[in-house]
Amino acid sequence: MSDAITSEWTFRGYEMVVGLEVHVELATRTKLFSASPNRFGDEPNTNIDPVTLGLPGALPVLNRQAVELAMRLGLAVNCTVQRSTFARKNYFYPDMPKAYQISQYDEPICIDGWLDLPDGFRVGIERAHLEEDTGKSTHVGGTGGRIHGSEHSLIDFNRAGVPLVEIVSRPDIRTPEQAKAYVSELRAILVAVGASDAKMEEGSMRVDANVSVRLPGAEFGTRCEIKNVNSVRSVGRAIEYEAQRQVGMLEAGESIRQETRHWDETDGRTHTLRSKEDADDYRYFQEPDLVVVDPDPEWIERVRFSLPVLPAARRVLLAAATGQRPDAEAILVVTDRDQDAYVLAVAAAGGDASRALVHVKEAFADEGARPSVPAAALATLTRMEIDGELTATQAKQVLAELAAGGGGDARAIAAAKGFEAMDASELETMVDAAIAAQPEAWAKYCSGEGKALGALVGAVMKESRGQADGKAVTALLERRRDA
Repeated sequence: MSDAITSEWTFRGYEMVVGLEVHVELATRTKLFSASPNRFGDEPNTNIDPVTLGLPGALPVLNRQAVELAMRLGLAVNCTVQRSTFARKNYFYPDMPKAYQISQYDEPICIDGWLDLPDGFRVGIERAHLEEDTGKSTHVGGTGGRIHGSEHSLIDFNRAGVPLVEIVSRPDIRTPEQAKAYVSELRAILVAVGASDAKMEEGSMRVDANVSVRLPGAEFGTRCEIKNVNSVRSVGRAIEYEAQRQVGMLEAGESIRQETRHWDETDGRTHTLRSKEDADDYRYFQEPDLVVVDPDPEWIERVRFSLPVLPAARRVLLAAATGQRPDAEAILVVTDRDQDAYVLAVAAAGGDASRALVHVKEAFADEGARPSVPAAALATLTRMEIDGELTATQAKQVLAELAAGGGGDARAIAAAKGFEAMDASELETMVDAAIAAQPEAWAKYCSGEGKALGALVGAVMKESRGQADGKAVTALLERRRDA
């Protein structure tokens, strides 16, 4: 199987149909139904209590903060918040001490929403419901962390009872790129509204992918569910592999069996875990120890009013300021880092927003939402670039010194380094000398060979010791050619 993931996915005439179930641990102080801490990384089996362990007589008490965070997320993805109930989902795993999970079934708290991807493609959201997380099993002595072949298993109940919201998309996704974009956008929204830290590497955000294939226009095929994919890259790789696997089976005359599968990042394949259960297998019935959750309209509107500006709207603002498309790579990267406000602050200080965007994307990858260089200092630097006082190479050097010192005067740093704008006549002389020294390159450039331009520009840059502006050199060469 190839690692390449294309934006238009077809394989031997088949298309994929994908729906994603994203499980997100909510950023509450305590668990969903008890007062035990909701913390990652503590010593195993220290954040436990009678409710977590399912001891007889222990009764659940619903966490109000978890309800509000679920509402914040639901409203952010255009869902309707409604009356909801909890149910018992009956199944046995070693890390479910009660042998059932308290979840929401036929009356979830959020329904009928959507999420728009940066390129404008809309993915419907069927529901987002609350439920408790399970404990964590560690299988020792086997290969790949799987129970098969392991010598024994260890169970940590710290995660049991942690509040989850499960966001179920409609089967609207048709390519690996759309799936990755959906997960990335949802993660950005979760962080923006404060619902979760959404750290996939720590398991606070996990993706189950339901994948089937069909010939265009045909009915949906039999789906297989890939469980607990824990990175955006793996989401794309897993669903592409699974779709190709299913196409291969159909072409060989085999039928697809509905099942749950595991994605192995090491070998790049999915493997059977178990036959897929249907809702009837879980024997849902309403949880008798919890009351109906029915948020009043005033509470819902207070939550709606408290939502911050979401990533999509922030990308539009940044795109308008910089003259780029909202789905341009630099816009996506800078907004994902929460550095868009900084770029706008540079523009407000008189800087050039488009140059600031480039510098922030390239130079501030590890600096968080507030880079160490004051917005006014970067504004001065970008103006010097736009006015021709600094070349792009010189600007990078000045910026590096600004960052190292936590600020400073861009003009003073440039002067100390001897960066001065070259006289126009001096630059023209250098260009003419480069043409005379490399007649073959000049002839090739004039005949339309683009690579020859690099040799000519490089000669001028070498002669000027990097002080010439590459754009100005290129413009001069173009004028000489067209004369």
